[in-house]
Amino acid sequence: MNIHEYQAKQILGKYGVTVPRGKIAFTPAEAEEAAREFLSEDGKGVCVVKAQIHAGGRGKAGGVKLARSREEVGKIAAELLGKVLVTHQTGQQGKEVKKIYVEEGCAIDKELYLGVVVDRSTQRVAIMASSEGGVEIEEVAARSPEKILKEFIDPAVGLQAFQARKLAFALGLDKSLVGKAVKFMTALYNAFVSSDCSMAEINPLVITKGGDIIALDAKMSFDDNSLFRHKDIEGMRDLDEEDPKEVAASRYNLNYVALDGTIGCMVNGAGLAMATMDMIKLSGGFPSNFLDVGGGANKEQVTAAFKLIMSDEKVKAVLVNIFGGIMKCDIIAEGIIAAAKEVGIKVPLVVRLQGTNVEQGRKLLAESGLNIITAEKMDEAAEKVVKSQK
Repeated sequence: MNIHEYQAKQILGKYGVTVPRGKIAFTPAEAEEAAREFLSEDGKGVCVVKAQIHAGGRGKAGGVKLARSREEVGKIAAELLGKVLVTHQTGQQGKEVKKIYVEEGCAIDKELYLGVVVDRSTQRVAIMASSEGGVEIEEVAARSPEKILKEFIDPAVGLQAFQARKLAFALGLDKSLVGKAVKFMTALYNAFVSSDCSMAEINPLVITKGGDIIALDAKMSFDDNSLFRHKDIEGMRDLDEEDPKEVAASRYNLNYVALDGTIGCMVNGAGLAMATMDMIKLSGGFPSNFLDVGGGANKEQVTAAFKLIMSDEKVKAVLVNIFGGIMKCDIIAEGIIAAAKEVGIKVPLVVRLQGTNVEQGRKLLAESGLNIITAEKMDEAAEKVVKSQK
C-alpha cells in the first residue's frame, strides 16, 4: 500500500525524523490559509506548494512550485487542483491532483538521497545513500552505480551507529553533521521496521545552510499483509489513487495487478500465474493482468474474478489456467459459467483444467453451451489464446 508525501511525513515525524512543517489543502482558499503559518505577517517569505499523487517525478511535471506570498500560493493551488500530472511513473494517462501540500521553505545547501528497502538477495533490510539527491535512483544506478552506497542490516541488532557513520562519511558530510546524520538514519530505520514498510525513500534529503538535515520529500509503501497491525496506516489508504479494478479485486481477496496487454488471465497460485504470463509472452502475446484467485477460492470469488477481467476493454481473449488442489476444477467451472452468463462472453475463452475434479469441471463446461476452447497442457493453452485473438 502506498501513501501520500504528507502522510509519510506524519509517520516519520513520530519517530524523530526531521521534516518541514506543512499543511494539507483541498481548495485554493485552504491553501492560502495554510500559508499564513509559513509566511511573515505581511504575507511574504517562501513556501512550497506540492501536488499530492502516488507517483514520483512530480517536480519535473510541474507539480512542485515555490510561492512568495499567500496570493501566489492560492494561484498555484488553483492551477494544480484538478490538473492531470503525467510523470515517468504515472504512464500517459497521468493522475488527477485532488489535494496539495503547503510546506515551509528552507535554504538548501546540498541535496542527497536516502532510502530503506528490503533486499531479497541478502534477506535483510538495506539502507541506501547517494550524493545524487533529487535524481531518480534508477537513473543514478544506470549512469553512476558507484555513487550508490549500501549497508545491509542484521535484523538481530538493527542499524548500528558505525554503519550510519560509514554512510555519512562516504557521502562527504562535514564532521559536524555526522552525529545528526546518524540520528536521522536511525530514526528512519526505526520508522521502517516498526511500521512494516516495504520501502521508505527520502529524495531529496537536504542539508540546509543552517546545518540541519531534513527530509524534503518522503515516499513510503507498506506490506499489505501487515496492515492488520497498523489500523492507523491502513486508514491512510487513498482509493482514488489506485486502479479501480485492483480496488474491486481487494474486496474479494483476489490478487490482481493491471497490465497493458490484451489477454486476460485467471490462475490459481502466484507461481502458476507468473508461469502462465511467461508462456503467453513466449507465444507472442501480452497479458492484460496478473490475477491469482488463490488456492481456496469459492464460486463467488471466481465469478468476481471473471467479471473483473471482462471489465477491461483492452481484453481480446481470456485464458483460465487452473491446477486443482485445494481449489477444485468443478468450482472453477461453475464460476466461469455463472460469470459468462451474467456478463456475456464477447471474446475467445481458452480454459485449461488439471487436478482435483477435473473431469467434472470439463463436463460442466462442455454442457454449458458456451463457446470454450479447451487445452490439456499449458503451452498449448498459451498458443491457442494468442491465436484466438487474431
